[in-house]
Amino acid sequence: MLYHLHEMQRSLLSPFVAFSDAAAKMYSQPSSFLSKLPGAPRIAATYELMYRIGKDYEKPEFGIKSVQAHGHEVPVVEYTALAKPFCRLIRFKRFSDDPKTVEDLKDDPPVLVVAPLSGHHATLLRDTVRTLLREHKVYITDWIDARMVPADQGAFHLDDYIDYVREFIRHIGAERLHVVSVCQPTVPVMAAASLMAADGERLPRTLTLMGGPIDTRKSPTKVNDLATTKPLSWFRHSVIHEVPRNYPGHRRQVYPGFLQHAGFLAMNPSRHFNSHWDFYQDLLRGDLEDAQAHRKFYDEYNAVLDMPAEYYLDTIAVVFQQHLLPRGRWHVRGQRVAPEAIRDTAIFTIEGELDDISGLGQTAAAHELTRGLADERKRHRTVEGAGHYGIFSGRRWREVVYPEVRAFMRQHGG
Repeated sequence: MLYHLHEMQRSLLSPFVAFSDAAAKMYSQPSSFLSKLPGAPRIAATYELMYRIGKDYEKPEFGIKSVQAHGHEVPVVEYTALAKPFCRLIRFKRFSDDPKTVEDLKDDPPVLVVAPLSGHHATLLRDTVRTLLREHKVYITDWIDARMVPADQGAFHLDDYIDYVREFIRHIGAERLHVVSVCQPTVPVMAAASLMAADGERLPRTLTLMGGPIDTRKSPTKVNDLATTKPLSWFRHSVIHEVPRNYPGHRRQVYPGFLQHAGFLAMNPSRHFNSHWDFYQDLLRGDLEDAQAHRKFYDEYNAVLDMPAEYYLDTIAVVFQQHLLPRGRWHVRGQRVAPEAIRDTAIFTIEGELDDISGLGQTAAAHELTRGLADERKRHRTVEGAGHYGIFSGRRWREVVYPEVRAFMRQHGG
């Protein structure tokens, strides 16, 4: 019922949101006579702020049109390499007319970036992808908003997520592949590698696990506290809702994106309030650069997706409440997940010193579980001064983390 009420509210507000957008432009465009009226900048700023608070935020584009690779600016084409009901495997293919550059591009190792299915779209990893494209062939998991998946496609569980990862690795080919998982997928990626090792399949050359909840008993955060202080039945009855009739996924049970977004804001409400107030002041001052930076950030941050209910509840139970992976009691389709079976790959764990989502030690716990892996195939890095997003996006990622990830991949690339 809550989802239906949200859609009704959105529908009722849409004319006002559209009017706010139009009014902001009328009072700010130099060609409009309204922009010459006294107080026009304040009116325009007020309308734009109201528009951005009330508008719907669609999934942003990756927008990676070209990159610097091997000393040349090369164009990049994004296409779907493999399509599944709940995910697209996207390839970012680089092109060049220079024969030497073409040879260099062909020799670059492939990287599979496993994006989180935890509220935001895979475009949140845009900077991760753009940086990797300098010296790698890059694929990424682009998870589909569950409300857009017809109900006749069936349920999607955490076990299905693991199956997807295994299928994507096979599709790309594990021989030269490196896998980078960010946040939530560190757990299913570890499970996929463990099951593949136990089945005698070839593993990727390296696994880079970044800021993920391998063992949430270590340095628990507010995210972990919420998951452990409420029974699973509370989550099932409080945050799971049916997709309304106006979406392809009508009748599918989901954890709605708008509820997740409310949770994101509730973690630090004063920060977001101050950010919007600063945006309003930037508009009044005519500081267009800072105002555009605000728009760009919140266009990404406010764009959320619905998660399949089965997958979400599985994750709460397996990862945050029962800790089945670190306890060695996780079974996927009847087979135990045994990280100690991993012997032929290398693991690099990365954590942010100030991460308030995955606490210190949660990702590094992967080393304790991979007892069959030689010490020289393991590496850990705690990034000083970095929060959760800083280890995979921004200056620290580009200047501190990526050079180490690149060196690790080259060391174990064969």
